[in-house]
Amino acid sequence: MMRQYELVERVQKYKPDANEALLNKAYVYAMQKHGKQTRASGDPYISHPLEVAAILTEMRLDESTIAVALLHDTIEDTTATRAEIDELFGEDIGRLVEGLTKLKKLDLVSKKAKQAENLRKLLLAISDDVRVLLVKLADRLHNMRTLEHMRDDKRARISEETMEIYAPLAGRMGMQDMRDELEDLSFRYINPEAYETVTQRLAELSQRNEGLIKKIEDELRELLVANGLLNASVKGRQKQPYSVFRKMQSKSLSFEQLSDVYGFRLIVDDVPACYRALGIVHTRWRVVPGRFKDYISTPKQNDYRSIHTTIVGPSRQRIELQIRTRRMHEIAEYGIAAHALYKDGEGGGDGELLSRESNAYSWLRHTIEALAEGDSPEEFLEHTKLELFQDQVFCFTPKGKLIALPRGATPIDFAYAVHTNIGDTTVGAKINGSIMPLVTRLSNGDEVEIIRSGVQVPPAAWEEIVVTGKARAAIRRATRMAIRKQYAGLGHRILERTFERAGKIFSRDTLRPVLHRLGQRDVEDAIAAVGRGEMSSIDVLRAVYPDYQDERVTVKPSTDEGWFAMNSANGMVFKIPGKPRGKDEGGADAQDRLPIRGLGNNAEVHFSPAGAVPGDRIVGIMEDGKGITIYPIQASTLQKFDDEPERWIDVRWDLDEANKSRFMARILINAINEPGTLATVAQTVARLDINIRTLSMVRVAADFTEMAIDVEVWDLRQLNQLIVEMKELDCISTVKRVYD
Repeated sequence: MMRQYELVERVQKYKPDANEALLNKAYVYAMQKHGKQTRASGDPYISHPLEVAAILTEMRLDESTIAVALLHDTIEDTTATRAEIDELFGEDIGRLVEGLTKLKKLDLVSKKAKQAENLRKLLLAISDDVRVLLVKLADRLHNMRTLEHMRDDKRARISEETMEIYAPLAGRMGMQDMRDELEDLSFRYINPEAYETVTQRLAELSQRNEGLIKKIEDELRELLVANGLLNASVKGRQKQPYSVFRKMQSKSLSFEQLSDVYGFRLIVDDVPACYRALGIVHTRWRVVPGRFKDYISTPKQNDYRSIHTTIVGPSRQRIELQIRTRRMHEIAEYGIAAHALYKDGEGGGDGELLSRESNAYSWLRHTIEALAEGDSPEEFLEHTKLELFQDQVFCFTPKGKLIALPRGATPIDFAYAVHTNIGDTTVGAKINGSIMPLVTRLSNGDEVEIIRSGVQVPPAAWEEIVVTGKARAAIRRATRMAIRKQYAGLGHRILERTFERAGKIFSRDTLRPVLHRLGQRDVEDAIAAVGRGEMSSIDVLRAVYPDYQDERVTVKPSTDEGWFAMNSANGMVFKIPGKPRGKDEGGADAQDRLPIRGLGNNAEVHFSPAGAVPGDRIVGIMEDGKGITIYPIQASTLQKFDDEPERWIDVRWDLDEANKSRFMARILINAINEPGTLATVAQTVARLDINIRTLSMVRVAADFTEMAIDVEVWDLRQLNQLIVEMKELDCISTVKRVYD
């Protein structure tokens, strides 16, 4: 275990004027508070904060941050209080320790909504002061290094959390070496068999090529010195197991097919020397086409700068080279921790100063801004994870503005990255002067010109095409607004007819004074709620005209000819004929019935061919010679009646809970052709107390059969449960509900 004087000496090596008294006081305080506490390994607990502090000294951080590392578990695990730490060490250190205490309680692999909220808290904390992130990452790194002492279930959970959140977050902050180690440690516990296999193969390769790295280093160094780069240094390394495994997975390669397992870093004095070194190497050895990237002229979003190239180098070995200056190398290793504001003790956590100097911190700020735009925690989680994990391509607007996008991005992503309004009105794109499909994957250096239309509404299908969280969130928002507009149009027609039947005139102005009674924020929300079936048009009418009376009773005749709905407002009685669809819960025959208002004569009512079930938002359509047909609002057939509002009837479910009936819905299943598939489907339906009315099967391919099944269910909840359970069956490829 590290001694007190050793920690102080580490800090003084890179900061001779460090506040030694602060470090000593924090060391002694943490030692006293943790006392005889031990870790799962049996080591004294104080060894953990000491190792966290040691990791931060490798990043050359200031003494205040080192003190926070020593104290980061005291409030959570000892009798220490925030007030006590404020008094002894100052409010700045006390605030950071308390922030880390709260973060320790976050579970980032819990249920999705909770995970999103916890990630939001984490990012908010580190956006307030990035030193919170640096200590948190060092804390996680030491915990991962000692994870073998934990239970299997905790190892899996912590490793998953590290791989999903902390490793990519370290990468986004430019701390690539820490990211590599966190990923390797997580890989060991998440996929131990793959880790063991890759590690063994790398060890065999290293043994077989013993001395190769040293030989290549010497040859590269001699070449650079011979051409005038006297201070150049060369360092080679074998790639890490997880990096190798990820490449094998992403490119579907076997280990034997990997050709660039070795990487070499060429460190030179300045930027001109980087390009000189590149020319020297390319003149001497053949370049692998398509493997050149210049991150000096276009740095990554996490401040990473370097030239990447792959050559067929010494010993005919394919090797990857990274050429950079010493300052670039420091930032590449330690990322935001290498920033001068923290090394020199300036800024004291001033986010605005850091944001101007650091692209990595700017990204963090922009991600936090997305919190205000997100419509749900899940969308924020998806957006942030996409931003964390994706590598980048750099594209340009016609005016030369640089736009950084995740790899695999499309012109639609590009448009939304420029501005949400541009994305919403996109109809086409020119890439490098040529009109290209909107699904085209962009490449580094592409110039993208967006073609727009003022009447465009982004199709919902775009959500499956784009890869950025911002684009997906904007498309969902636009889709919701379009659906809301459609519901508002339907609601407006329903309200006009209802008010007209009551001898009143409907206008938006009549709703404004009664919005509080309806529980709606604005008039458009109220009208859309009627269109969605969340609020009855009669309830709106009564809110505007409280004296209006509309009493309805439903009576069942003594014969079995059907149900009758009576509307006392106009004295009409409407017959709803129909044979029983099933048995009610008591075993008696049950009849279909719906309250139908506003008809001037008796009308026959029936359902669309694909049916509708309680829980669906339904509408009635007057059809010539058919009476009224009931459709779910999602039915595409309704589009042909958009220009005929006089056909639309306001209907809703009003079922007797004591005499429930089953209703028909249609599902379409794509199933694998194998013995027992039909039996498995039927057993699943029966187990959920659902009846099959009809079933048809069509062979659509050698290995697949399409099943159209009409099922009888109690309500939408039961139907959705069936679809969910069907999707989980191994013999089912796809399952969806049919509305027409």
